[in-house]
Amino acid sequence: MSSHHIIREKQEPALLIMYFKDFDDEYLGQLLEWSPTVIVPENIYDHAESLGIKIDGIVTTNADISTQENTAIILTVDNPLEDALKYLSGEQYPAVNIIAKSFSLKDYALFVDDINLVIFSGGKKIYPVRSGFSKWQAAGEQLELMHNVSNLKVEGLYYLTDHILETEKDGFYTLIFPQPFIFIAEFI
Repeated sequence: MSSHHIIREKQEPALLIMYFKDFDDEYLGQLLEWSPTVIVPENIYDHAESLGIKIDGIVTTNADISTQENTAIILTVDNPLEDALKYLSGEQYPAVNIIAKSFSLKDYALFVDDINLVIFSGGKKIYPVRSGFSKWQAAGEQLELMHNVSNLKVEGLYYLTDHILETEKDGFYTLIFPQPFIFIAEFI
């Protein structure tokens, strides 16, 4: 007898693909494994469709674009990423995985309280954390601070550079800081 998983709508993080080039096919497969809601900008719609990906939403300036059946049209003027995140927040998605060409704090800071963000860019998994964040890591694992963080206190980590830290030993590390949140990156 086979087991069947019932996937409730919005149970899995949505997948926002802003950029494909250089993104590992295996990671893409893992992100698509549980059939998330997939949103892409118009400029990569044809490429995503050619890979057999079911597109649930397209971010476009063209309200009359021809798309797959039941594809939401998310209109944008000049910021497809922001408009896609507004759409997902407005539709009450709890989380989104984003494949992006680059990371800029200003693109994501406004959405930290509205939706759980994980950004995959440049061989990194980037996400916001709150003060007191703690995670188990093996010795020698590195993490990167994605912007300047004042008065950061760390436990279980040491600095390699101003923005790169490494775990001292197998075990938990902790980050404590006065800001509401910071973005960190793990290397993948």
